[in-house]
Amino acid sequence: MEDKFYIVDGDILQDVIKKVLEVKKMLHAGKVKDITEGVKTVGISRSAYYKYKDKVFPLSEGVQSQKATLALLISHEAGALSRVLDTIAANDGNILTISQDVPINNAANVTITFDISNLRIDIKELMEILSKEGLVLKIKLIALE
Repeated sequence: MEDKFYIVDGDILQDVIKKVLEVKKMLHAGKVKDITEGVKTVGISRSAYYKYKDKVFPLSEGVQSQKATLALLISHEAGALSRVLDTIAANDGNILTISQDVPINNAANVTITFDISNLRIDIKELMEILSKEGLVLKIKLIALE
């Protein structure tokens, strides 16, 4: 069966759907540390969250994103940015833009926008991989388009 998508006024959505969207928003903004904390905050079960999380999206998030923008705080070490870019490329992300600030206190702010249409893993998984490498001190997903 082919997936069908609709744009619906939020006023007609069931309360549980609105709460799932709120949990996703809080996770995205870093207001809660994990799903468990998010569902407790809004008052729904984890099973309700997992039932709908991949089925509802705010219009700005889109259903099939093509670009992602990440904000990173990278350790000021030789090859750090290169390793981040290599990790993105190894997972079939295609770099579109890079903006790097001058390092202060041995860390540099970097913003990377890349094409995720062929990404082999979920963007969250990619962010976890980058975080575990030790050179990325902070990472945040700024936008999906």
